[in-house]
Amino acid sequence: MDMWGPLFEHVLVCFNLLILSYFVVGNGVYTALMVMSLRAIWLHSRRSAYQGLAELRGSSLTPGVTIIVPAWNEERIIVETVRSALGVNYPQLSVIVVDDGSTDSTLKRLATAFKLVPTDRVYSPALPTSPVQSFYSNPHIPNLLVVHKQRGGKPEALNTGINLCHTPYFCCLDADCLLERDSLLRLMDPILNSPRETIVSGGIVRIINGCTGNHGQIVKLGLPRTSLERFQVVEYLRSFLTGRNGWALLGGTVIVSGALALFQHKAVMAVGGFSADTVTEDMDLIITLRRWAADKQRDVELAFASDPVCWTECPASLAMLNRQRRRWQLGLCQTLRKHRGMLFRRRYGMVGMFSLPFHLYVEGLGTIVEFLGYLLVPLSFFGGLISPALLALLILLGLAYGGFLSVGAILLEEMTYRRYPRSRDLLALLAYAMLENVGYRQLILFFRVQGILKFLVGSHRWEEVMHEGQSLSPGAAELAPVSAHGSMEKAG
Repeated sequence: MDMWGPLFEHVLVCFNLLILSYFVVGNGVYTALMVMSLRAIWLHSRRSAYQGLAELRGSSLTPGVTIIVPAWNEERIIVETVRSALGVNYPQLSVIVVDDGSTDSTLKRLATAFKLVPTDRVYSPALPTSPVQSFYSNPHIPNLLVVHKQRGGKPEALNTGINLCHTPYFCCLDADCLLERDSLLRLMDPILNSPRETIVSGGIVRIINGCTGNHGQIVKLGLPRTSLERFQVVEYLRSFLTGRNGWALLGGTVIVSGALALFQHKAVMAVGGFSADTVTEDMDLIITLRRWAADKQRDVELAFASDPVCWTECPASLAMLNRQRRRWQLGLCQTLRKHRGMLFRRRYGMVGMFSLPFHLYVEGLGTIVEFLGYLLVPLSFFGGLISPALLALLILLGLAYGGFLSVGAILLEEMTYRRYPRSRDLLALLAYAMLENVGYRQLILFFRVQGILKFLVGSHRWEEVMHEGQSLSPGAAELAPVSAHGSMEKAG
């Protein structure tokens, strides 16, 4: 019995050192990424000042782009999303909507809004998908194609769109998103101005909750009403303005949001398209492309720019937020396991030697370490195993410094793009940035732990996040139920 006391004390001391190292490494890397992001945004702003988008828009060298919208039971918001896609200011643009076996009125609403009729189309899939059942189009909107297929999941719906894509690049757009008009031109800018072959170009995703949309565009900016949604606004700003920018400058990008990214069509075809091996198909594809390029000794680039903007709806309830974060964490674990052969391999450069190990240690294993820390650090303190000074250091690194990073992201947004020009919105974001690490962070951590547990028990189930569609709704008229004798039935 006496032996177990010292052993337990030794384990607690070792764990305290582990969690201290976790916060030091995590906060240190995030601080470096913030500094690098500031430099990246400054360089991008300087270059953009000398080159307008009109040059890209009018150039014959600007390649065509296809926007692929996978949709499953998105009747509330699909019309506004497609309007947004069609309204993008880009010279050679096509839009393909893949209705992945919806059981609601998604297809009917599209048919009504865009006056679609059945059309014949040859479908020869290079990437395997479930059977395509029908195609719909409108001769007066020649760049819009709607595909109705058997339910197969989001990766397969995206692959269906890729099979039908005939442009050098394609953009995946979630069905709950709105694109700003110049977003594709801004995504194409780093592709055309890079001396290296650029196979991916990512942009920033912002929260649409609290904003007002009309005919596919944001007409009034605002913050969400609830604290839960406002905390997510802070999260997104920190993630995209600091994290994504910094990793891109380092050449270590492994995550590009599937909600706003241009992909080179031939490169994605070469790796077999999106895979259903994980529930985060966008991250999996990015790392697969990294691996393919290194194995084939291709000198390629994955770019990121912080001015192309896509607006998306974030979860407004704890239940939907839990689903989302569980899935993200499950997908992270699945992707790291799938690509574990790249870890600490010099042939994969910054991704193999630094980016993937960081995500494994801080975003993966660190989730469990931090969660246990909230239980064991107080136990160690009251047991006299750590000093008040060490406890204060852990609190400073774990909570206060995290607030500093969030405040830094808000100030970076204010110094550059100022999407929230009202002073009260800025003050509210700063307040939520400082409060985020007390309560909300622990809640998200709990959700992420659930995702790890799902991974450990072998779960592979995709958890759908249901959106309310309030911010995208154009009005009651378009949301009215479609008659059973509506245009789709007449067309068919």
